[in-house]
Amino acid sequence: MGIRSGNSVDAYVGARISLRRSALGLSQTALADELGVSFQQVQKYETGANRISASRLHRIATVLGTSVGALFPPVDTSGEGPDAPDWLGKVKRLQASSEGRVLATAFPRIEDVRVRRAIARVVAALARRG
Repeated sequence: MGIRSGNSVDAYVGARISLRRSALGLSQTALADELGVSFQQVQKYETGANRISASRLHRIATVLGTSVGALFPPVDTSGEGPDAPDWLGKVKRLQASSEGRVLATAFPRIEDVRVRRAIARVVAALARRG
């Protein structure tokens, strides 16, 4: 049996781990220390290059203070799914800019769901204008 590399769901989970880790102000090294792995391994998880075992994924979610389910793409019954074109590119573009990282870091901290929805509507409206 050969080495298994990641797929688009692995990349999505990795991107979510990266966003959550960044939002908490944790470095890859700090997360790696909590998991007992190298920071290079965390890098591979975050890029989706390496798959994450169920037990390790549970530990990551625990360290990041979130649920395992929150790290996965939503279930989509429309047939689009996580393999829909450009979803990973959008996440990577968000992480690539300092403004995107600020947004990704601050947004999950907003506790009021109505405020989060309002912000999402404003951002979507501004994006349509640009």
